[in-house]
Amino acid sequence: MASQDWFDKDFYKVLGVSKDVSEADLKKTYRKLARKYHPDSNPGDPAAEAKFKEISEAHSVLADPEQRKEYDQIRAMGSGARFTAPGTGGQGGFDDVFGGMFGGGQGGQRYTFQQGGQGGFDDVFGGLFGNGRFGTTSGGYRGYGGPTRGNDVTAHTTIDFLTATKGETISLQAADGKPFKVKIPAGVADGQKIKLRGKGQPSPDGGEAGDIVLTVTVRKHPVFERDGLNLRVTVPVTFAEAALGATIEVPTLGGEPVKLRVAPGTPSGRVLRVKGRGVQTAKGTGDLLAVVQIAVPSHLSSDAKEALEAFAEKLPDENPREDILAKARG
Repeated sequence: MASQDWFDKDFYKVLGVSKDVSEADLKKTYRKLARKYHPDSNPGDPAAEAKFKEISEAHSVLADPEQRKEYDQIRAMGSGARFTAPGTGGQGGFDDVFGGMFGGGQGGQRYTFQQGGQGGFDDVFGGLFGNGRFGTTSGGYRGYGGPTRGNDVTAHTTIDFLTATKGETISLQAADGKPFKVKIPAGVADGQKIKLRGKGQPSPDGGEAGDIVLTVTVRKHPVFERDGLNLRVTVPVTFAEAALGATIEVPTLGGEPVKLRVAPGTPSGRVLRVKGRGVQTAKGTGDLLAVVQIAVPSHLSSDAKEALEAFAEKLPDENPREDILAKARG
């Protein structure tokens, strides 16, 4: 902030508070005004944006005890003061205000406003106003927290199951029609958000641009489903395969089928694991989980029915539900 602003601007009036306002009341008042005039609450309103900068500027000075003390001292010297170039004279100028402090009168030493150097502005005000802090900027306006950050932009995209699992760089189109690329990481989940830093709306006052927050929807796969880093697939087997044992083929995602051994007497629901054939990410690699499901034929020929009945007569006389019935009775 230029030092002249501290003469000209009544920060207490900007915030609508008294000169003896407490720190707590100052913060409460500022937050109320900031919510009212914040650019996010008033999109496209330059008057509100200007007001927000003004109250942020006032708060940044008054909220700092040292700066507030300096500000009060300078305001007490007289709000009519003006900075003038050395030797220009004139009533109410820089030399009039600070003359007594730095030699005074016509014979006093003159100081020019320059960056660095002996006798420069920084040399004069460094000790008086906090080691050169008086007059510094934060890249945009001197407000609370610096320049306003650009707004974030939300976006959505739908990808297939294989892309979500393996990862891929895809092209999307922004609202202004410009294409941009997005790297989809391997293992991205349905509903996950990907943040594209600096791709959102630009700052209105030279600050950091906002982000694009991309929500990813993953299409369901007709065969596979995610289980963390594992892939789960239901594999039908015949009753004979489950009872007698068999070697079966199991599909993999985006690759050739693998062969698995089904042990004799395998029940429905048993999980057969294929190591390393799940989701591969930087954090680790999952497995393929093949869940056995015994397929029951919906139609039997007369010969098959007779053979099955003969088979059933040779089985032990036992009730496979006896255990759960007993547990249910407790």
